[in-house]
Amino acid sequence: MTPVGILGRALPWTESDYLALGETAQRIELLDGGLLIGPSPSVRHQVIVGGLAAALEPGCAAANRSLLPVINLRLNPNPDLVVVAEQNLTAACVPADAVLLVGEVSAPHTAATIDRVLKPHLYAAAGVGWYLLVEQESLTVNLHQLAGAHYVERSTTRAAEV
Repeated sequence: MTPVGILGRALPWTESDYLALGETAQRIELLDGGLLIGPSPSVRHQVIVGGLAAALEPGCAAANRSLLPVINLRLNPNPDLVVVAEQNLTAACVPADAVLLVGEVSAPHTAATIDRVLKPHLYAAAGVGWYLLVEQESLTVNLHQLAGAHYVERSTTRAAEV
């Protein structure tokens, strides 16, 4: 069920309007003053995010970095996880310039245009150095590094590879 007050509301949405929604059953992201509403992540999606977080956490801890799953990113949209150099525990959002890496797990309804095109474009424009995309269907992990204004693929890892 869509939260009351979303349907029929005039655009644009502001960050404070968005944060006032609180927690919802759907995944709602603020994007250019509009809302991107989708279903809550599937169990498979959450398992992949959890496994990815578990794999990245030791390296983050060794480098004195923090891994934050499903965070409000002041760039919008909201990635599945981010790695930051420092964190403010009282902040409602993480500023884009604090993010070293964003991680996304593709979903069937967002993979083609949002996860592979729109989000990398927005993250690159914000200067986020690394973009990690897990393709849910093939379990392929693609790591991209910012080079100028665009990301360049640096590695691809397939299921059962290290």
